[in-house]
Amino acid sequence: MPLKMKELPVQERPYEKLEKYGEKMLSDAELLAIIIKNGTKEENSIDIANRILLMSDSLKGLQTLSLMELKNIKGIGKVKAIQLKAICELAKRMNQEHSVGLQVRYPKDVANLFIDEFKFEKHEVLKLVVLNSKNNIIKVINIANGEADYILVGIKQILIEVIKLQANRMIVVHNHPSGDPTPSKQDIEFTHKLLNAANMLEIKLLDHIVVGYNKYESIFTRRDFSK
Repeated sequence: MPLKMKELPVQERPYEKLEKYGEKMLSDAELLAIIIKNGTKEENSIDIANRILLMSDSLKGLQTLSLMELKNIKGIGKVKAIQLKAICELAKRMNQEHSVGLQVRYPKDVANLFIDEFKFEKHEVLKLVVLNSKNNIIKVINIANGEADYILVGIKQILIEVIKLQANRMIVVHNHPSGDPTPSKQDIEFTHKLLNAANMLEIKLLDHIVVGYNKYESIFTRRDFSK
């Protein structure tokens, strides 16, 4: 039988360890165990955390597990699964906030903001990067999550977000879960429709970037957004 949390030495219990030494001294499994809180008869919360990390391959991989997949993990259940999904989403949003104010000049500047996040994404995700006149990021907005390799999103929805922020520049970014960033016919057609609609409102669509596994493609094949 595994040791229960209260049977561990005090200095090895995640709660007490964090309080005494700070969060940076805890392993990924120990931090996750604090969220999981309670174990089962067979495993304590650290054991469950280690099993989840092994299953997901990493903390980044944990973000891609669906609510149903988490609920089906022994020792998690509905409430803990919802808490874990909420924490993963908060982590994503905090990471996006770090990009606010950043000036982007080249497609790679934008692609590098999302390559790590998209590595484990199973579905296509479309993000809108709203910029000011100096190409500083004002906001990153999650526009749509598609099933498999398809995104259904309205041009109007994207433009409304830009108008609400009183901005006039934007870049759209989406991923290909296959890992190949080569733009599809659908990607190109969508880009042309968005470009035409944006021009009518005097909004500049600087690029549509497709991200694959550790690589990307610029549909506009731009080298410098400032030109």
